[in-house]
Amino acid sequence: MTIEFLIRESIRSPNAHALEMAEHTLRKMAEGGMYDQIGGGFARYSVDNRWLVPHFEKMLYDNAQLARVYLHAWQLSGKELYRRVCEETLDYVLLEMRHEDGGFYSSQDADSEGVEGKFYVWSADEIRDALGEDADAFMRIYGVSDGGNWEGRNILNLHMDAHALAEQLGVDPGRLDARMAAARAKLYEIRSTRVWPGLDDKVLTSWNGLMLAALAEAGAALDRPDYTAAALSNAEFVYR
Repeated sequence: MTIEFLIRESIRSPNAHALEMAEHTLRKMAEGGMYDQIGGGFARYSVDNRWLVPHFEKMLYDNAQLARVYLHAWQLSGKELYRRVCEETLDYVLLEMRHEDGGFYSSQDADSEGVEGKFYVWSADEIRDALGEDADAFMRIYGVSDGGNWEGRNILNLHMDAHALAEQLGVDPGRLDARMAAARAKLYEIRSTRVWPGLDDKVLTSWNGLMLAALAEAGAALDRPDYTAAALSNAEFVYR
C-alpha cells in the first residue's frame, strides 16, 4: 500500500522523488531473493539489509497486492521488468495456489522436510548438472557460487544484467534471454520433484477479493483473457 501511495503521489504532484522511492523498492524486491526467480511470486519479507534472504513463506495477500502495484508501475513507466514480474506472479498463483473450484489458497509454508527454504535453494553443482553448457551464464546472472550466499547454498537473485553479460560474451541478447528462460523452466521442473512446502488451504474471502481485483485489472490492462476468466471464475466461486 505504501508503494501504491508513492506511485499515485508521483502522478498527482507530480513528485519525482516519490516515484524514485517506489521504483527503487520495486526493483530491489524483483532482483533479490524475496522474489522467486524460478517460479514467480514473492516471499513475505527480506530478513537482511541486502534484500537477499527472504522468510520463504508465500502469502496470497502479498502476491495479490504486489502483482497489482507492479502492473501500475508498468502502466506508468512502460518498463518491461514490472510487466514481467506482474505476469509471473499472477501465473504462479494460478498454477500453485488455485482451488479447483475457482478460489485461492492462503499460503505456502517456508519449510519443507522441516528446513526453512530447502525447497528454493540450490548448490552450484545442482545448477551445473541441470543446465550443462548454460550453467556458467546462469550462475553469473543469478549469483550462484560454490560457496553459496546463504548457509552454504544459493538463493537465486538477479546478480548481473543478462544483456550486459550478452555484450561481454558477444552473443545476441535475445538468444541469451531465451536460453535463460529455458534454464529457469528446467530448474522449475527439477524443483517440482522435491518435497513441497506445506500448503495452507484455507480460502479466505478478503484475500480472494484482493487477488480477484489484481486478475481483473491485469486482464484488462495486459490483454490477458486468461486472467479475466480466472477473475470471473473466482467471483462466481465467492458468490456461490
